[in-house]
Amino acid sequence: MTLTQSLLGFGLLAAVLALTPGLDTVFVLRQALRSGRAAAFAAGAGVCVGTLVWGVASAVGVAALLVASQLAFTALRWVGIAYLCWLAFGYLRSAWRGLPPAELGTDGAESVRTAALKGMATTLTNPKMAVFYLTVLPLFLPAGYPPALAGAMLALLHAIIGMAWFVVVIIAARSVRGFLNSRRGTRVVDGTAGVAMLGFAVALGVER
Repeated sequence: MTLTQSLLGFGLLAAVLALTPGLDTVFVLRQALRSGRAAAFAAGAGVCVGTLVWGVASAVGVAALLVASQLAFTALRWVGIAYLCWLAFGYLRSAWRGLPPAELGTDGAESVRTAALKGMATTLTNPKMAVFYLTVLPLFLPAGYPPALAGAMLALLHAIIGMAWFVVVIIAARSVRGFLNSRRGTRVVDGTAGVAMLGFAVALGVER
């Protein structure tokens, strides 16, 4: 497979994945609605950094070792479940308290750094990313390139496409931020995000 064929094929697959509603989209959307554009872009960037890490790890064989070890993979899965439950608890607690918009800067909103770290952790603790990159990435590695470099290039393409989708999500969210001018609006956003995160955790827990 040539480099052009590799980039086109993997890019198309990455676009389909980006447009499929999932954990990352929900996380970035919540940041956009509740914490503003800066935090949302930081969250998206953190997700993309996590994607790059998984891409390189898969190319050099680290992801293969993780998946091959039942103990390591199970540990990562439960870390991911615990992390999602922690996010869900925070969002649901915020929804229960019903912070008005004036108080978003003190509790409901998150700093750029925190949003970026949470975004990266969301991707790194997702064992499905390890499985995806281990099973799919090798199919698109172009001939004549070092695996680590090729994996980094494909993961970077995935990150760019994902970030482009996050930009669309963030801009679209801007049009409904006026809804947050009420206590009810903040509760709806946080409650929905919390339930979604809890649902992702349950799905990850029962999946085999």
